[in-house]
Amino acid sequence: MLIFFYNIAQFAALLLFWPALLVMVAAKAKYRTRISARLGRELTNIVRAKDNTKRTFWVHALSVGEVTSAVPLITGIRNQYPDSRIIVTASTATGEKVAHTLLESTADHILASPLDLLPVIELYLQALRPDIFILVETDFWPNLMASLHRHDIPALLVNGRISQKSFSAYKKHSWFFLPMFRRFDRICLQAEEEKAKFELLGIAPQKLQTLGNLKYDLPYQTSSASDITLLLPNDKLLFIAGSTHPGEEESLFSAYQHIRQDHPELYLIIVPRKPERANEILKLGQSLNLNGIKRTDKTLIPNDYLLVDTIGELADLYRHSDIAFTGGSLVAAGGHNPVEPARMGLPVLFGPHMEDFQEIAQDLVSHGGGRTVADVHELTTALNDLVNDSSLRQQLGSAAREVIVSRQGVVARHLDMIASLLK
Repeated sequence: MLIFFYNIAQFAALLLFWPALLVMVAAKAKYRTRISARLGRELTNIVRAKDNTKRTFWVHALSVGEVTSAVPLITGIRNQYPDSRIIVTASTATGEKVAHTLLESTADHILASPLDLLPVIELYLQALRPDIFILVETDFWPNLMASLHRHDIPALLVNGRISQKSFSAYKKHSWFFLPMFRRFDRICLQAEEEKAKFELLGIAPQKLQTLGNLKYDLPYQTSSASDITLLLPNDKLLFIAGSTHPGEEESLFSAYQHIRQDHPELYLIIVPRKPERANEILKLGQSLNLNGIKRTDKTLIPNDYLLVDTIGELADLYRHSDIAFTGGSLVAAGGHNPVEPARMGLPVLFGPHMEDFQEIAQDLVSHGGGRTVADVHELTTALNDLVNDSSLRQQLGSAAREVIVSRQGVVARHLDMIASLLK
């Protein structure tokens, strides 16, 4: 009954707002391109390439973070089922772009996910004909889940977790979310404490399995654009701030300036979460008497820091750095993945807002591989300690790497779960 009213509401909204939607789509090329892709424009090539003898895995991820989490699992699926067909979808354009960067040689097709309109969902299912649907972390849609159930396609949620904010919303609107959650054949959780939340929402305990966080099994990535190392100074101690958000760069610049007075060997690398913010960050730096260079300028003129305005090079930069800061954590953005720098043996600093990576952050802190810094003052103190003491850097870096290594093996457990659901 819910799905009936949901589709009636969709139809009414389209009738009411279609003039405004048409104006919006006509006004911006990015909307035209994205919406047409999510209506199925890219499906033609898949239909032409269809091989009905191949087992088909459909893996869906919302955006960049979820795509990154999916990489080890998709790699494992390819190794376990080398003759299968793997289709990866992403809801956001940036997520799709990162999927092409990380999975071009692993997935058979990478495309935009469908809009949750019943005819579009049916079009996708007819074209893809998946043997199993795997959703990474989040992005729940009623028509998609109902159609999968109707076509008897197993649905698996992997890397499952619920933030406190999301839990409150799911609980308040359980009439909407619970039917979708119940469509999953299995829900694989990152940590044991997530079970209670799902059970409180009304999910049967037998559907819940704690298999660990896929991010621990991330494969090593090497960018094809390896010339970025030519922009790195050879005689400096490299401090990299990855996936930064607005409001964080000012704190990073402040800490950097303060410490560099006594330690001119320190060099800052900033990799913003959104590369299009590059000019904004450069202007901020200039206002603080810091002159940066952009990675895309490919210049070696004298500078105070490197601003990386590209996607897909963060892993390479971690490999060449000495100290890391994980962005999205000094501001309330949920944090970003600290696994990559930690497994490279870097001491990892992050702010108090690591809600999206709470388990990993707690692991790193409790085992001495990471430090939480509440504000710019604590950031300055922690960074200064690490710059001053090479043995402390080595100690924290080794502890960080050990945490990640000891938690690996998550993909193998997920592959066992997938095998049990395949017909």
